[in-house]
Amino acid sequence: MAERFGGRFSPGRSDAPRKPAWRRQRGAGRLNLMSAAAVVMMLFAFGKDPAGLAAGLAGGGLILGAAYTTRQGLVAEAAYHARSIARRPALPRKILGAALTGLGLALPGLVAGTPVAAVLFAVLGAGLHLASFGLDPMADKGAAGASPQQSDRVARAVDEAETYLTEMRQAIAGLRDRALADRVAAFQDAARDMFRMVEADPRELSGVRRWLGVYLAGARDASVKFAELYERRRDPAARADYLALLDDLEKGFAERTQKLMIADRRDLDLEIDVLRERLAREGVGGE
Repeated sequence: MAERFGGRFSPGRSDAPRKPAWRRQRGAGRLNLMSAAAVVMMLFAFGKDPAGLAAGLAGGGLILGAAYTTRQGLVAEAAYHARSIARRPALPRKILGAALTGLGLALPGLVAGTPVAAVLFAVLGAGLHLASFGLDPMADKGAAGASPQQSDRVARAVDEAETYLTEMRQAIAGLRDRALADRVAAFQDAARDMFRMVEADPRELSGVRRWLGVYLAGARDASVKFAELYERRRDPAARADYLALLDDLEKGFAERTQKLMIADRRDLDLEIDVLRERLAREGVGGE
């Protein structure tokens, strides 16, 4: 039977520090204004002729789609910058959002029979979008000293692990239980500490591949099954068992990450000792 970790900062204690499950997204305010402007555009379209109505509704819909696409692009960009090894997003969502914005603003001009104005609105809208939200990451990131093959293997392993964490979070979010969401977020923070260690030294991947794959896949599956059961019947025993599982998983990930840190320190100490011996043989340095 697994032993519960009972230290001051252990999971499950009311005084343990917790990171909030909800974090404000960068650019969220501007995206909300963009969506509001699209809704206003669609509302004003109802006072126009059929062609103007169609153009206003279609243009507003395109801008709403641009806001959604840009929001997803900002999420992907934040994940990219948070990692030291990452592949560029497969779909440049922010650039796509800029194109949709320009197209949505151009439609009313086209229907009104003023192509020059339509082009100007398209260029202005796309340009302001890019100035406000920027471009998507356009290059892969690799660890210093690591081969492209090593960096790619780590990036693929972490991408897969992040997918498991996302599916796990989504399953629990459907329960609308803030305490459970915060507890899952705390476990995910512990898992991501291991991700950062592997990204810093891709050689560690072979030693933690099971943690990034099998264990996280199991955590995802357990979360989905718990969410299905708990949504039908709020069983306190099932909730307690699930929280205990998260405690064990978080403790396991934290201990494994700590071992990686200790191993890295031993490697550093060994390199320092070897270098000192070489310097001593050359008559450089002292005791």
